[in-house]
Amino acid sequence: MGKTSLATNIAFNVASAYDATQQVDSSARPTAGGIVAFFSLEMSSEQLATRVISEQTEIPSSDIRRGDIDATAFGKLLECRQKMRRLPLFIDQTGAVSIAQLAARACRLKRQRGLHLVIVDYIQLMQGKSPRAAQNRVQEITEITTGLKALAKELNVPVIALSQLSRLVGNRDEKRPQLSELRESGSIEQDADVVLFVFREEYYLKNREPKPGTDEHLAWESEMSAARGKAEVIVAKQRHGPTGTVPMTF
Repeated sequence: MGKTSLATNIAFNVASAYDATQQVDSSARPTAGGIVAFFSLEMSSEQLATRVISEQTEIPSSDIRRGDIDATAFGKLLECRQKMRRLPLFIDQTGAVSIAQLAARACRLKRQRGLHLVIVDYIQLMQGKSPRAAQNRVQEITEITTGLKALAKELNVPVIALSQLSRLVGNRDEKRPQLSELRESGSIEQDADVVLFVFREEYYLKNREPKPGTDEHLAWESEMSAARGKAEVIVAKQRHGPTGTVPMTF
């Protein structure tokens, strides 16, 4: 649906806006942007960096992987790569990291370089601390979300944790996700200050293409053109503000 795309966009923009000259020490907050720690449990750092470069240059990542690019596109890639090298965006690609390891690494980064934002991609690939919790997945997710909440308070930085949804959303006619569909535990909904859902109608319409040449196909085409390249970010829960829907370009 695009949860990693949204997270990498946030990470890139926060890191891009950071100006080190505005900060006296690591405890002071910068006036704009910040140092970002991105814990990528799903993808390697190379894959994630390729995605970020692809998003920023608007060159398809499949073309980058195949080397199917011309001189103009290559120039764009080189420019974006040079920019990325200077960004305070730190990617940790350790798979199946535990909440204790994640907290230790975030604390070390805060001490050594400073830290203003933590992103975890994604919760379901993390592990809890206690062996008893590992036997019960709901308990384990509860332990992870409680740990992330504690880490956010301890470091005094926002933590963005990505999560999968349950498969129930595919069985409904109305595909917009609901809070009850956050996968494996209600604790994600309880512990989070803000819950955002990414919804793209194009994703579902694409799989429902009728037979070409029919009236249904013409109606489908007009629906598809209206939905193409668009996304909704649904603010389903917000502890300190309003909920609602924000239209975005995908």
